[in-house]
Amino acid sequence: MRRGRTARDVPPPLELECLRALWVLGEGNVQNVKDFLTPRRQLAYTTVMTMLDRLTRKQMLGRRKVGRAFVYAPLVSRDEIRQRAVGDLVESLFEGSRDHLAAYLQGRAPQTSHAETDEGRIDAVLL
Repeated sequence: MRRGRTARDVPPPLELECLRALWVLGEGNVQNVKDFLTPRRQLAYTTVMTMLDRLTRKQMLGRRKVGRAFVYAPLVSRDEIRQRAVGDLVESLFEGSRDHLAAYLQGRAPQTSHAETDEGRIDAVLL
């Protein structure tokens, strides 16, 4: 059963990249995250700052003031985000069934319920 979720449960790709950087770094300021991402992606300082601010508002990062800068640290684990993402995938593409996802990943057709079989017959009759 799906719990109430919001769009912010699984961050969008750029926010997720910033979160990944902090999972590796443990904690860091905007410049640390920007430097970590630079080999893969050239981002403006202000873009990284915006992403970290959004993640903080979504309560995925914590921050503390050190001198004139904020230092950010993850409040959610990589595994927690993976669980949320897989849960969303199961809900949206596999009718809420992890068994259907497992069957798909193993390259076999999932077992269908009686109701699904009846729907298939009705569709065939209507066509």
